Amino acid sequence: MPSDSGEVVDRRSGIDRRDIQTPSAKDLDRRRGPGRRRSDFLRAAEEGEMTQEQFMFLLAINAFKEANGRTFPTWTDVLEVVRKLGYRKTMNSELDLGSKSCDWVEEPDAPGGV
Repeated sequence: MPSDSGEVVDRRSGIDRRDIQTPSAKDLDRRRGPGRRRSDFLRAAEEGEMTQEQFMFLLAINAFKEANGRTFPTWTDVLEVVRKLGYRKTMNSELDLGSKSCDWVEEPDAPGGV
């Protein structure tokens, strides 16, 4: 069985790569299965009822794409938009991203750096 180091899984071996998860994948897995309920936040978004925050983010991303002529912004572009909206990392992360990441926080009035 392959390790979590990014080894390629040969589909002919009968091993389903979706069954091989890293320990932190449970925090990021958005698929629902038996007994998993969507949060009100996700349910509303999936049903087309956006919150003001979601709608503002959508408008900001669309404005970025139009201004920069990009159909598909990179993750760095998305982070730039989020920072320009005024979001700052002021709390410790709720996600377990493993030992490779080091968590940090910043002051709420820190410059966006973008």
